[in-house]
Amino acid sequence: MTAPTNLDRRGSTPAAPSDAAPGGRTGTGSAWLLVTRREIMVKATDRSFLIGTVVTLAIIAGIMVLQVVLAGRTSTYDVAVTPSATTIAQQVRAGAAAIDEDVVVDPLAVPDDAAARAAVLDGSADAWLHRDGDRWVLTTKDGPNDSLKAVVQEVVRSEALRANASAAGTTLEALERGATLGTAFLEGDAQRAELVDALAFAFTFLFYMAALMFGVTLANSVVEEKQSRVVEIIATAIPVRHLLAGKVLGNTVLAVAQMTLFVAVGLVGLAFTDYSSLVTSVSGPVVWFVVFFLAGFVSLACLWAVAGSLASRTEDLQSTTTPLTFLVMAVLFGGLLLEGQWQVIGSFVPPLSAVVMPIRLLQGDASWPEALLALAILLAAAAATVRVGERLYRRSLLQGGGRVTVRQAWRVEE
Repeated sequence: MTAPTNLDRRGSTPAAPSDAAPGGRTGTGSAWLLVTRREIMVKATDRSFLIGTVVTLAIIAGIMVLQVVLAGRTSTYDVAVTPSATTIAQQVRAGAAAIDEDVVVDPLAVPDDAAARAAVLDGSADAWLHRDGDRWVLTTKDGPNDSLKAVVQEVVRSEALRANASAAGTTLEALERGATLGTAFLEGDAQRAELVDALAFAFTFLFYMAALMFGVTLANSVVEEKQSRVVEIIATAIPVRHLLAGKVLGNTVLAVAQMTLFVAVGLVGLAFTDYSSLVTSVSGPVVWFVVFFLAGFVSLACLWAVAGSLASRTEDLQSTTTPLTFLVMAVLFGGLLLEGQWQVIGSFVPPLSAVVMPIRLLQGDASWPEALLALAILLAAAAATVRVGERLYRRSLLQGGGRVTVRQAWRVEE
């Protein structure tokens, strides 16, 4: 089966125009810049693109605001107590802040058990702390709040141990000596570890969303121009390679600008959360991520353009873009799941390195020479991808009559 062709009057496949093509065509050396501007203007004035950007920014800002609100929020619990439980209730009130700074316990004095039970049932008290034999019981209307339960349980335990130690002629400190478990991090601390995990997920997900969203848009743009035969008119005015360069660069500029905006808003938001002291330490890896994002996106954008050029109708896109969709998903899962030695290997394998190496830098597991090496490999892979993609795009864009395979596009004579 031969590749479908769009024959000119001499019965041969029309060649892609060159920069020096005749016919009065001048100034084609900067044609790619015109296409780039057009791509940026069309996308920047698209309502769905603007709404999506604003919504994403609102989500990022909302997450930051939620962090601030939750960090400064305290929960107050009214605990009903009869006279026999007043002492332990005061101890719970005094010790709550040391156990959980976000929990405040206010004892609610009631005359007897019946009044305490009634207070819980009508909602005037969140719980009822009372004695039952040799143990203390926290009674609630349905299920106890975990934070309140943890505070009361710790205070009751400490007081019981203190009383038992006194009866045994020793102290609580002596009794608990060597019985506590501490935690330590060889690198960083718990707060930084939490932030690293959150940023690693953000790096991976943002790259996935940008590569998929802009990639599908780029492929659709190419196939629509091809299906409507507008590209044949454009090809008589500018070289096809300039059309590809303009489309790839235009979408890359938009993607990087959007990503930089998201990152900037995220960093500003972090400055108002409990992680404010870590903003400076994570800024370097964040900049590395933007750089790696640029290199990785260029190579993928070129492949998305090729996927669009291989299709002759919009309906063909599903089959021509499927390999790229799987590739982008592989980057997503690789960034989220790779650990240890596999993560190290993945940080040097394009395009996976576009997210894995910034994550390693964020975790403190990679040095800047390693980052430069990974970036050089990624740039080399991007250059090779652009080179191969340009040939496939140039040879398949003007082919009509059905979907063109990669092998057919590669073998087409210019």
